[in-house]
Amino acid sequence: MAPRGTLEVQLVGAKDLKNMDVGMMDPYCVITYKDQQKKSGVARGQGSMPDWNETLLFTIAGGEDDLRIKIYDQDSGSLDDYVGELKIPLDAIVTDTGCEGRMPPTPYEVMRNDEVKGEITIGLFFNPEPGHESRGDCCDDEEEEED
Repeated sequence: MAPRGTLEVQLVGAKDLKNMDVGMMDPYCVITYKDQQKKSGVARGQGSMPDWNETLLFTIAGGEDDLRIKIYDQDSGSLDDYVGELKIPLDAIVTDTGCEGRMPPTPYEVMRNDEVKGEITIGLFFNPEPGHESRGDCCDDEEEEED
């Protein structure tokens, strides 16, 4: 059965982001999962070391896919500057076992034109929809204690 549930994306922060123009950066993220897209808050005046500390929710309904994160620098009076992006495969935490999946906050490289443009820290938590059958892969310890 295909996994269904909620994916919590914990957007922690970034460091060493490449400033794309003159002045202090005001970075934000656009996070996409399939046809769902969420935008983080703008880390105003935080430059290349923003702390977002936000949690964004996505509905998972179907097979695993990648989470895509693009980072921009907000500009007033002109188009926002594209800083870079990354993809996080979800197959390790979004499974069809009916079990929760968790990945603690982990640093990822932000890339643009095959060059590293900084680092972003993201944590993930998959909470399966109630009622999906578990194959016992994550619950064996509890069942063994009842003997």
